[in-house]
Amino acid sequence: MTTMTAAQRRERDKADFDAYMEACPTHQLVGILGNKWSAMILGRLAGGARRYAELARTMPGVSAKMLTQTLRSLERDGLVSRSVTPSVPVQVEYTLTLLGERIIPLVTAMHRWADHNIDEIHAARARYDAATTAS
Repeated sequence: MTTMTAAQRRERDKADFDAYMEACPTHQLVGILGNKWSAMILGRLAGGARRYAELARTMPGVSAKMLTQTLRSLERDGLVSRSVTPSVPVQVEYTLTLLGERIIPLVTAMHRWADHNIDEIHAARARYDAATTAS
């Protein structure tokens, strides 16, 4: 029987935990929705199909590169579908998939919760920061 040092046990436990977190469905979902623009794009598409330019106009803070990357990521995750209409210029339209439609209640609930509770979070942060700076 081989004995392990405390450092070896910690390393093994960390590797086990990392593997668990990588496979954890909730952690994966938070990774998708935690993207800076994902929830906003999903919310915009909840109102119906949108062309790329329309999405870009409704989110002036997002760069073209980030919008494209986020849309591709949401498409890869099966939440958004992309259709191209061959015309001049080419028209690209994005819609929610059935899976994307099923996530909208969660996104809406998160939005509503944030609207009702973010002031309390800001106040708690201010109290914490004031207490830790005072000590």
